[in-house]
Amino acid sequence: MSDALLTLEIEKLVAGGLGLARDESGVVLVRGALPGEQVTARVRPGKGVRQGEVVEVLRRSPDRVDGPELPTADLAHATYEAQLNYKRAFVEEALSRIAKVRHGVSPTVPSPQPWGYRNTAQYLVTPRGLAYRERRGSEPLVVSRDPLVMPEIQAVLDRLDPAQLDPATEVAFRASRLTGEVVAALIGAGEPRQYLRASDHLMDAGVVGVSLAQPAGRRFSAGVRLIAGESEIREQFGDVQVSVSATGFAQVNPEAAGLAYRRAAQLAGQGEHAVDLYGGAGAIGRHLAPHFRRVTVLDAAPEALARGRQDVAQSGETNVTFRSGDAARFSELGTDVIVVDPPRAGLEEGARDHIHASTADRLVYVSCDPATWARDVGDLVRRGWKLAEVVPHDFYPQTSHVEIVSVLSR
Repeated sequence: MSDALLTLEIEKLVAGGLGLARDESGVVLVRGALPGEQVTARVRPGKGVRQGEVVEVLRRSPDRVDGPELPTADLAHATYEAQLNYKRAFVEEALSRIAKVRHGVSPTVPSPQPWGYRNTAQYLVTPRGLAYRERRGSEPLVVSRDPLVMPEIQAVLDRLDPAQLDPATEVAFRASRLTGEVVAALIGAGEPRQYLRASDHLMDAGVVGVSLAQPAGRRFSAGVRLIAGESEIREQFGDVQVSVSATGFAQVNPEAAGLAYRRAAQLAGQGEHAVDLYGGAGAIGRHLAPHFRRVTVLDAAPEALARGRQDVAQSGETNVTFRSGDAARFSELGTDVIVVDPPRAGLEEGARDHIHASTADRLVYVSCDPATWARDVGDLVRRGWKLAEVVPHDFYPQTSHVEIVSVLSR
């Protein structure tokens, strides 16, 4: 069966930045549409909820603007103010539909930079230039200008000749708003000596260090080796400085993340002992340090823990301890406040059990996924916890992603 062209009325925007419409066959989710619009959409046939994309806008929303065509920027066709309102609505909808909790949600805290905010980017190296991996099965999208990345990365891109990066299949960058420096990682099979020409070219283009990562199913899990210069640079997140690399995990929008970390610390209050679960290199945990006698950062990633230990040794914080461990088994730690910032999958059931069984009377929950956050909040509320402040934060302008900073107490 071939795709159908349908005229649809868009009722609202749902998670993923998709416009929800209905016809006699049921629900259609339309990419590129906004609430209140009438559109012609190309819709794939199928059972259940069908997916489509806008071919023509017949009646425009007053919130519509002309945005760049980037596979990651699924809300760039809306004004920034409208994006912030949609994100708040995503959180409200998840609370009522998934958590089954009636509760107010604060306005979305905007990113200080709506464009040029990303401190990291990863591109395919193709014969036609650096390209975004296109998600929907079409050809890679060659990028000459990337309006989402920090100007420091764009300046390197402007000086690069992708042909000089051979035999790398991909290249990743990390920039620092604090220092203006950029480090790069080439991704490709083989030995570092095969990448010396590519590494020299990147250094000439202005990066301060180049690493080599072997291709792997899970990003950067097959080992990373330094070829030239520095592997890490310093960045400011709120009140703390951390070291970041082209291959390690760190939030992509340091200024917006800093605002959320300060808010999380405010909601955590003060006390004897705070535990930061899924704490990574401790950016949130270190925001708690001035208000607690001691802070324990727990994570399963050795690379992140090593960076965290190195950062606190440099900053002189003596009350922050890093421990390797599983978030589902920490209750022997005896704590007043628990802070969690889990991956997209949210809290495992074991972690929720341990939080409930712990001595903590407050839980600060930072999330990058409204659906799994709402599932966990619903579970904790049914166990007797009370949800207080819920604040969406925008780390990813021009996209449908939203972060949430929230607090629950016994």
